[in-house]
Amino acid sequence: MSTAEPLPVAPVAEPLRVVTFSTLYPNAAMPGHGPFVEQRLRKLVEPGGIEARVLAPVPWFPFKAARFGSYARYAAAPRREQRHGLPVEHPRYLVVPKLGMWLAPLLLALGAWPTLRRWRREGWQFQLIDAHYYYPDGVAAALLARWMNVPLAITARGSDVNLIGEMYWPRRMMRWASRVAGASIGVSRALVERLVAMGVAPGATRVLRNGVDLERFHPVPQAEARQRVGGPLHGPRLVCVAALVPVKCHALVMRALCELPDWHLDLVGTGSLEASLRQLAQQLGVAARVRFVGRVEQDELKFHFSAADLSVLASSNEGWPNVLLESMACGTAVVASRVGGIPEVIANPAAGKLFEPGSVSGFVTAVQAQAIALGNATHRSEARHYACGFSWDATCEGQRRLFVELVQGKTDA
Repeated sequence: MSTAEPLPVAPVAEPLRVVTFSTLYPNAAMPGHGPFVEQRLRKLVEPGGIEARVLAPVPWFPFKAARFGSYARYAAAPRREQRHGLPVEHPRYLVVPKLGMWLAPLLLALGAWPTLRRWRREGWQFQLIDAHYYYPDGVAAALLARWMNVPLAITARGSDVNLIGEMYWPRRMMRWASRVAGASIGVSRALVERLVAMGVAPGATRVLRNGVDLERFHPVPQAEARQRVGGPLHGPRLVCVAALVPVKCHALVMRALCELPDWHLDLVGTGSLEASLRQLAQQLGVAARVRFVGRVEQDELKFHFSAADLSVLASSNEGWPNVLLESMACGTAVVASRVGGIPEVIANPAAGKLFEPGSVSGFVTAVQAQAIALGNATHRSEARHYACGFSWDATCEGQRRLFVELVQGKTDA
């Protein structure tokens, strides 16, 4: 019998414990709300080594009746839920009319603080806060990081810095939050440049672009997709997946339809401009060729992309619009405005065409040029192949390295 001592067992490294903090996170009542944040987190924790919980506050509202619109859906959000194996909590925070823009970070932080304190009392010692959307979420997260003495990373996603960043007081608060954060992340190079222009230290910025879920978004035969989503079974079709709000510039697309007489347009989304856009379609004489599809669940979007010949986005401002990658992953090339991070998405002829923002004639020319490519039997496979270069792997590896650096830096300090 051997008397050799057993070999020592190497200790298993404890996982990095991360709080993902954002008001842009899906819940059971609003499953399509902020899917890009959830997708990134799911891919981040998939290989192991990171233990995450989600803190996704929602505005307090007392009534769940459908007539109250989006506020009713906030009221219907569960306090706690599990999504894809991740614990998610939705504490309520107060929204004050008229003063909301200025008070939102503080009220958001106060609403979230009791949950973080409870997690610590229960023994879950989180090591880092990962915040998404710079204002008010990132500023609120900076307050929480100060109160809880943990490092912080904030991800800018588009209108938070492109639009809200134009306002004096929010811009000052974002600059303060950037000094609290160990890193300010932009989902495109253009967003990082905007952060630096706002006063964020260049050395504290990183580009970690969004990826695309290639399993969820994949090509469906066009005839099958058109049968499923409705509308004309034949003829060229555009699809625009975007909220019906001013920044998305749907009116430009409708005006362009006057010069694209054979094309139909599906608008997938809801928003404050729906009534005025319906009226505009009537005035322009294109109402018979425009369908207002409404809200569509994420798992159904592949049918709408596959049913179309081109996906379009005419926005005046964007960060890194994932709908473009999702469309290409379904084999549908895109036509989009040359703003924000869009040129970083459409960087190859297989992806589609760019046009100058606000230009109806530019949009028409881009659609007509891209229509020629539709005659190529391989155009859908080429668009899909291009999208496959935007998996989440590189982004999540960069995020992991950054989180470890931030936590080790805090520990060393």
